[in-house]
Amino acid sequence: MAGNINVVLAHGAWADGSSWARVIAALKSEGVNVVAAPLPLTSLADDVAALDRSIARVGGPVVVVAHAYAGAVIAETRSKQVKALVYVSALAPDEGEKVADVFYRAALHPLAPKLAPDDNGLIWLPDDAFKNAFAQHASAEDLAVLSAVQRPISPACITVPVKRPLWKDVPSFFLVAEDDRMISAKTQRFMAERMKAEVREHTVDHTPIVTAPHVVVEIIREAIRSVAV
Repeated sequence: MAGNINVVLAHGAWADGSSWARVIAALKSEGVNVVAAPLPLTSLADDVAALDRSIARVGGPVVVVAHAYAGAVIAETRSKQVKALVYVSALAPDEGEKVADVFYRAALHPLAPKLAPDDNGLIWLPDDAFKNAFAQHASAEDLAVLSAVQRPISPACITVPVKRPLWKDVPSFFLVAEDDRMISAKTQRFMAERMKAEVREHTVDHTPIVTAPHVVVEIIREAIRSVAV
């Protein structure tokens, strides 16, 4: 199925590469060469640099997949290896916009957490937000892991204008999470439409990479098939 295409996965805020575990296992079982990029979440520029290093490591053509905040990151790469982008309930600011602009474009869900930097200038997700908004369809075991491994995000990731996004130049796919309590489905549809992305909608929460990995794997398969030679 993969042909000569590699897959690079980019995690979002308050997560790490382990959030992709079930997606990785499914793709590996189908013979896909897949890696999860470790994003430091210290600034948008730092995250793009980390993504570029992971893309360079795999060599050859790549489909890059983003969850949540990482949608901004994958659109900033200028690697010629990238043949398609996949957005999983992700943010897609346009040129000159900030991540925060699109995140707060629509009214937040009543159970969405209130976010603010701590004394160290970093934004953490409150523990109860994992079960209330981040992954409300997750099992207790998955919620415990998500909370335990969370990594804070710096405001420097979300408060700088982005450059011309790569989704203007390569095919894009967008999984809209209809039951998302972090990024409204309305906002996701708005972004997907202006991207002219191939859209798939599912009744999943904000983190289907954990709670509904099969729908994530399917849209990645579509992206791979669209560019495989």
